[in-house]
Amino acid sequence: MGKILKLTPSFKDYIWGGHKLMAEYGVKDMDRVAEAWVLSAHPDGPSYLPDGTTFAEALKNADLGAKAASFKDFPQLIKLIDAQSDLSVQVHPSDEYALANEGQFGKTEMWYILDCEEGAGIYYGFQKDVTRAEMEEAIRTNTLTDILRFVPVQKGESYFIPSGTIHAIGKGLLIAEIQQNSNVTYRVYDYGRRDAQGNTRPLHVEKALEVSDLTRAADAVEPTQTVVDGGVFTEVSSCQYFTVTELKADGTVTVGKPDTFTAVLVLEGEGTIDGEAFGRYDTFFIPADAGEVKLSGCFKALLSTL
Repeated sequence: MGKILKLTPSFKDYIWGGHKLMAEYGVKDMDRVAEAWVLSAHPDGPSYLPDGTTFAEALKNADLGAKAASFKDFPQLIKLIDAQSDLSVQVHPSDEYALANEGQFGKTEMWYILDCEEGAGIYYGFQKDVTRAEMEEAIRTNTLTDILRFVPVQKGESYFIPSGTIHAIGKGLLIAEIQQNSNVTYRVYDYGRRDAQGNTRPLHVEKALEVSDLTRAADAVEPTQTVVDGGVFTEVSSCQYFTVTELKADGTVTVGKPDTFTAVLVLEGEGTIDGEAFGRYDTFFIPADAGEVKLSGCFKALLSTL
């Protein structure tokens, strides 16, 4: 029977980060925390078991299920993001482009809005179809955001960001991100910001022009919902790299699938997982051979599977 793993994150202190995650995790040796990589086998920010073992090391002996067989590496990475300031406008490449040019996979991702200040939103694709020349001119004249689709967001909403979609997280947002296990980002526009040393961050305009989807952003898809005794399961995003389900529980529910792993990120409330207590932002990995796992309590969580 596979063992359920409780994970501890790595933290990132990018210049746009804030202090909400610092307070949540008791981080005292950093000026800010922009991201917590809560479930990560990526070398740029590994998650850890309580004994200090990296998640990547623990996965060597874990049953990931038949669905993971087509992936060379562990396919997913889960982050919490605290945007005190606007993130750069950016785009991620497809697998084909990233493997050919970066030596790792591309990045498709989804965002779940944990909290937001009034008026906060995201840039999500273009307002209408554009040409490469129009995108290039907008970058040159610092007017790129004028032709992007700005979407005001609300707590509890989710957004699917396929590779090639130009996007940006706006200030005042706290987000859970489930993505491919990749750290490839092409920064297109960064508002002219400078770091503590007075340097602007590098841009990747030519690569961004090569990989960006120039068509109008797609509208959100209505989620599907399943009600069971003890909880409500709402599938909020699904693709070949992940299926993400919001779970609202008030009682006991059963999770876990024999053909794939399940990641559990607790968003609100408290409860137990197979008898072990959990609270907000606790993260667990359930291998495929763990059998049926019982979650009990009054809480909200995201479940991520293949």
